[in-house]
Amino acid sequence: MKKLKSIKRIFGVLALAAAVAFTPMTARAEDDVPYDTYNYNYWKDIVKTPAAYTPDGNVTGQDVGTDAFKEPQDMCISDAGEVYVADTGNNRIVVMDNKMTKVNRIIDSFMRDGQEDHFSAPYGVCVSENNHLYVADSNNARIVELTPEGEFIKLVNEPKSEILEENFVFIPLKVTVDYADRIYVISKGAFEGILLFESDGEFSGYFGTIPVKISVWDKFWRRFASKEERSNTQLYIPTEFTGIDVDSGGFIYASNIDSEGKQAVRRLNPQGKDVIQKGENGNVGGDIRTAKYGEYGGPSEIVDVVYRGQGKYSLLDRKRGRIFTYDKEGNLLYIFGGIGLQKGTFQTPVAIEAIDDEILVLDAGRNSILKFRETNYGVLINDAVGLRYEGDETQAIDKWQKVLELDQNNELANNGIGKAYLTSGDNKTAMHYFELGMNKKYYSIAYKRYRNQILADNLTWILSGIIVLIVALVIWTKWRNKKKGKKREEGLL
Repeated sequence: MKKLKSIKRIFGVLALAAAVAFTPMTARAEDDVPYDTYNYNYWKDIVKTPAAYTPDGNVTGQDVGTDAFKEPQDMCISDAGEVYVADTGNNRIVVMDNKMTKVNRIIDSFMRDGQEDHFSAPYGVCVSENNHLYVADSNNARIVELTPEGEFIKLVNEPKSEILEENFVFIPLKVTVDYADRIYVISKGAFEGILLFESDGEFSGYFGTIPVKISVWDKFWRRFASKEERSNTQLYIPTEFTGIDVDSGGFIYASNIDSEGKQAVRRLNPQGKDVIQKGENGNVGGDIRTAKYGEYGGPSEIVDVVYRGQGKYSLLDRKRGRIFTYDKEGNLLYIFGGIGLQKGTFQTPVAIEAIDDEILVLDAGRNSILKFRETNYGVLINDAVGLRYEGDETQAIDKWQKVLELDQNNELANNGIGKAYLTSGDNKTAMHYFELGMNKKYYSIAYKRYRNQILADNLTWILSGIIVLIVALVIWTKWRNKKKGKKREEGLL
C-alpha cells in the first residue's frame, strides 16, 4: 500500500492545480465542454475526470414568450414541475412549464384588502409542499405568501424581538418552507443566523447560528473596549448565509461563504444543529487547491445549494463558476462549470436548481437559465450513489465498475465497490478496493473483520492445536521428570 501511495503521490497532476484555479476557460474537444472537469484524490491533489455534465442550452425571457429577464436572483421548482423565477429587476415572478418552453403566468401584482399591491425587487422565491408561493419581497421588507395563481394569503413583515439588534433592518433575500409550514428567511446583514417564522408568521428566533471563533487577542481586546467598539464585534462573525433549501425530512441545507474554504454548507436538523457529514477529506467548501491571489484566487464563494434527493446536494460557486456535488457522506462526486463567454459558462451565477438529474443555473449576468444534462459518466455515478443510499449496494458494484472503465483511478468508485463488498461480508475483496481507494478508515475496518473472520473460521483447529500442544507439554514434562528421577537413583545426578 505504501508503494501505491508513493506512485499516486508522484504522478498526481500537480500542474493542474493552478490551471483550474483560473477562468475563463477554453473548450476541451475530448469532452466537448467549455470547462475543466476534475476531482481531488486522497492527497488532495487535482486529477482530471471525464465530464459528468455537459451544457444543454439556455432559456431567456424571450425564449418563453415574455420580456427579457432583468438581473434575476432566484428560482425554484414546484412539485408539479413548474419553474418559478424571481425576475428581480422587472419586479415580477415568472412561472414557466416544466420544459421551460413557455410562460404559464406572470405574477407582478396581487390584490390585498381591496387594493392592488406590487413587488419591489423580489429577490427570493420558493413553493412549499402545500403548493403555496413565498416571495422574498426585498425592498418592501416582507415575505409575501400567495397561491400558485397569485392570490394573496398573508404577509410576513419585519420581525420584532428583543434578540434583534436595535438597528436591525429586515431585507429578506432567500426563503424556504418546511413540511410544517415554518418559514426560513435569509436576511441581508443577519449574521446571527437564519430567521425562523412559525406558520402563522410569528418570529420565533434565529436558526442554525454559526459559532464564532474568537482569538485570545480578541477576548483580551473586548475586556478593555468601549461599548461602541464591542458592538462592532459583528465584524468578526465569519459570514452570513447565502442560499437555502429543504429536503423531504425537514432538514435545512444552508450555504454560506466560508473565509477558510472548508465548510460552505450546513445540514441543519429541526433543532438547528449542523449534522452534515464531511467525507474523507473533511471538506464541503468547494475547491481545495486554489491560487492565493488574483481575481479568481482564494476559497470558493458558495452562493446557493440545492438538495437533489437520495442524499445528494450541489453547491454553486460564484467566484469560478463551479458546481460541486456531494453525497450524503460528504464525498465529492464531481465538479464542473466555469466563468467565461462560451456556451455553458457563467457570468454571474446566482442560483441553482435541479429537475430530476438535470441541473439548472440562473445567471444574473446573462439574464438566462443555463441547463446541464448528465453524461454517461454522470449517470453511472448518480445511479451508484442512489443505490447505496437506498441500501442496494450489490447492484451498485456494476455501476462503479463501469465508472472505473471510464476513469480507472477513480477513488470514489473503488471505495464504493469496497463498501459494497464490506456490507456483503467479503472483507478480503473489500480490503483490496479500499487500498486502491486510499481509504485508511474503511481498510482498517475491513482488515479487522477479515482477521476476526479468519479466527472464527479456524477456531476449532486453533483450539485443537492448543490442546495438542498442552497435552504434549504435559507428557514431555512427565517424561523429563521421570528420566531425572532414574538418574538420581543411579547416582548420576
